[in-house]
Amino acid sequence: MPDPDSPPPAGLLADGAHESMRPGTALLRLTTTHERRSILDGAWWPRSRNLAAELPGLVSALTERLGPITRIGLDSAAWDEMPTRMTVDDRVVHIDVFSVGDDTALVTRGDQDHFSLLVVPPDTPPEAARAAMTEAVRSGNPKQAQQILIDTNTRRQLLLDDFS
Repeated sequence: MPDPDSPPPAGLLADGAHESMRPGTALLRLTTTHERRSILDGAWWPRSRNLAAELPGLVSALTERLGPITRIGLDSAAWDEMPTRMTVDDRVVHIDVFSVGDDTALVTRGDQDHFSLLVVPPDTPPEAARAAMTEAVRSGNPKQAQQILIDTNTRRQLLLDDFS
């Protein structure tokens, strides 16, 4: 039986039940399986649209669990400002900017190992955010991030709030 405290082998996520990362770092859930058959590998619920404030906690939590993170691809419309790189825990993380609006963060570990995270909008009500994060880490989930947000009333609620 593997040691539960040892990190997973390179390229693999940890075994076990779905888990939340350490409180106080980032609101993050990761799929915890060696078989990456789902479209998404986890979900992140940032507290604001300030990338400089939010990204260090995400990178630290991911690095602790997956190893050094080299790049993160993010939707430019979801953030107030988008630097091209940041130094987190004495490591440079390159930030790729996309304008596709697909509600994901594409995380790169090493040269080619990619993880795709659902990004729950910061102003999402807690119940909807928890439902979206749970759906994103469900084993074998076939849904795209955008569809998860619609199905959990996350996107619909935000659109209704915009018109209030």
